[in-house]
Amino acid sequence: MSLSNDRWITLVYAKVAEVLADASLVVPTSQFSSIAAPTDPTFALAIDHTLLKPDATAAQIDLLCDQAIRYKFKSCCVNGANVRQVSRRLQGSGVSTCAVIGFPLGAGTSAAKAFEAKDAVQNGAHEIDMVVNIGALKAGNYELVFSDIQAVVSAAGTPVKVILETVFLTDEEKIAASFIAAEAGAAFVKTCTGFSGGGATAADVLLMRKSVAYKPDVKVKASAGIRSFEKCVEMFVSGAERIGTSSGTAIMESAEAVAGSY
Repeated sequence: MSLSNDRWITLVYAKVAEVLADASLVVPTSQFSSIAAPTDPTFALAIDHTLLKPDATAAQIDLLCDQAIRYKFKSCCVNGANVRQVSRRLQGSGVSTCAVIGFPLGAGTSAAKAFEAKDAVQNGAHEIDMVVNIGALKAGNYELVFSDIQAVVSAAGTPVKVILETVFLTDEEKIAASFIAAEAGAAFVKTCTGFSGGGATAADVLLMRKSVAYKPDVKVKASAGIRSFEKCVEMFVSGAERIGTSSGTAIMESAEAVAGSY
């Protein structure tokens, strides 16, 4: 799809008006919203077990993988330099490898992001989490926002989650970014990197879910500041289908401790 920016502005304004005007808009229920405890096997399938700190060592990355295998998390989410190690460590485990792209600023060129995504996939990544071009979004350059996401989607050939970095955005911009990402072929829209302050909120997850509800295959990932099972449930009830957290093991260990006390 090749549209002028003027056409994108028209489409975005219409989507913003639609989402904000319809308070009764029905949002599909998350498949995880009825989970009662972390010990429910379904819970782990919603967790992207994450380690994105710049000082992460090879030993810490191995530990991340071993924890994910133990608890059967959906994926391990890491920086590009760690993808090959993670892919090899997880081989045959059923846990996927997820790589972040254009992280954490989203300010690289589309060509650089596309190359990074292709490289990650060649090294074993099954999913890509990319950061949107935040400056272009806030400037209303929706044509660039779209082409930037589409370049990564095309290069990856695997599910792409688009990080909006909601801490910087108005509600209108969150709707715009979610809509454009869905149109560009994203599998998920995601709240935050966790590197710029703020964090996932139920209100943002619900707004993003409403914004992509017209495309049933597009989901929402809540990430940043999610450190408890109760916070996960709050995100699920608001429409999240995936959780990005570095606290997955702590959540599971806490549940095990409670179960062991009876």
